[in-house]
Order: sequence, then structure tokens, then C-alpha cells
Amino acid sequence: MRQRTVGLVVGAILGSIVGFSLGLVTYPALFQAAGTAQGHPVAGGPAVAEGGFSHADPRDPVHYGTGGVTVTPGLVQLGPDFEVGPGPGYHLYLVPLADIAPDTRVDETMFIDLGPLQGFSGAQGYAIPAGVNLADYPSLVVWSTHFNALISAAALRPVQGRG
Repeated sequence: MRQRTVGLVVGAILGSIVGFSLGLVTYPALFQAAGTAQGHPVAGGPAVAEGGFSHADPRDPVHYGTGGVTVTPGLVQLGPDFEVGPGPGYHLYLVPLADIAPDTRVDETMFIDLGPLQGFSGAQGYAIPAGVNLADYPSLVVWSTHFNALISAAALRPVQGRG
């Protein structure tokens, strides 16, 4: 009886490991609806700020982001080179902090939620609510609301002569 119990426990552990591994491999296919963004951002006028997403924590191979971002009056535009590692519950936040570190608790700030991420890669646009003073929000982040985790951050730099 003891041998049978040990066999069941070992089988459950191995099954969990294999299942988790298969889940990581097939995860992007499960979220194909949020794959590559198909929409084209609408120009919002001259650029007032720009930046680039970076790998928030190089020790974390799953949560990463790259690509450029341009802010125009009333619109945040992610560039065609934008890409993040896929995951659930990704939102784009304007954040009132200049320096975003892997341990920054973005969810505890007075961020502005621009909405769910339209895709894990490609150009996409997000409306900025009326009355938002962009000077008060020097960072843009991709945040997982599902895991309360930072995925990627971009420092926004004012465009000289326009911002």
C-alpha cells in the first residue's frame, strides 16, 4: 500500500511538472486574440514625448518588453517594433514615477489605466483621458493585473521644442 501511495505522489509531481512545462510552451497560442495588434494607431498630432520599453528585470526571462513609444496630444502610440512576453491581464498604465524598478509597486500609485493591451506585439494606439497633464506621468508600463507584476516599463522623455 505504501509503495502505491509513493507511486501516486511521484506521478502527480511529474504530471504537474510536465503540465506546467506544456502550458508555458502553448500559452501564446491560447491567447491568440491578444497576439499581434491588427489596428493602426490614429495620429494625434506632433510628438510631445517618446521612449522605449526595456526588460524590467533581466533575471526574469518571461516578463520582458521592447520597442518604442510615442506620445502625441491625447494618444499613446506603441511602435511597430513593440513586443512583450505574452501573459494574462496586461494593461497599459501611465505612472507618476520617473524611475520604475522591478520591485516598484505600480499598482499602489495614482496611475492612469489606458486599457487592456491590444496585442503582445505591433503598433497600437491608446487614448489619453482629457485633462491629463503628461508632465505628471513620466513613465509608461505594461502591468499584469492578473499577477500584479511589472512586465515592462518605458521612461517618457519630452520631445525638445514640443513638450
